[in-house]
Amino acid sequence: MLAFLIQGLSLGFTAGATPGPLQTFMIQSSVKYGWHRALICIVSPLISDIPFVFLTLFVLRQFPSQIIQGVQIFGGAFVLFLAYTTARSLRAGVTINADGVLPDISLRALLGRTILLNWLSPGPYIFWASVNGPLLISAVNQSVLHGVAFLVGFYGAFLSILAAWVIAFDRLGRIDARITQAILWLTVGVLVIFGLGLIISGLGIGG
Repeated sequence: MLAFLIQGLSLGFTAGATPGPLQTFMIQSSVKYGWHRALICIVSPLISDIPFVFLTLFVLRQFPSQIIQGVQIFGGAFVLFLAYTTARSLRAGVTINADGVLPDISLRALLGRTILLNWLSPGPYIFWASVNGPLLISAVNQSVLHGVAFLVGFYGAFLSILAAWVIAFDRLGRIDARITQAILWLTVGVLVIFGLGLIISGLGIGG
């Protein structure tokens, strides 16, 4: 059981620390709305991953590769949309106030955007189908407790790293308004790169 817990911790740490659309969006949300609101994004994997587990373990393996390509294209388009909305706000002169917070957003709306981003990103599907899924099956084949240990290790490390991203960039964004603006523009650029990369991969260009 300890072995599966350690495997889960290792994979969770790697998944959380590796830059991706989710991490970038959470950094952006932390700088824009403050850590106290952006932390709601952390629970999104606990919700969005539920269908991933079933799809990757029981359904997705039966689907042709075109399904993943379709997810990549739609996911890339959504990531580009997130980049566009942030860039439009910055160009419109939306500023950070003394508390480092942009105009209000409901927790439900922010959580919904994060869940949608997870569902439209191919990374979780591929990760569960190729890495987490087989390990979870192996753990459950030994006992339910082994499977629970793996999941506790994975999500414990994964969510902790995501929380660290949020808090770190919230503090960094409060140092100077220029730093805040620079971080937001940086996240726009990173999201554009991720979005275009997903679309190019989904279309099979250069592959």
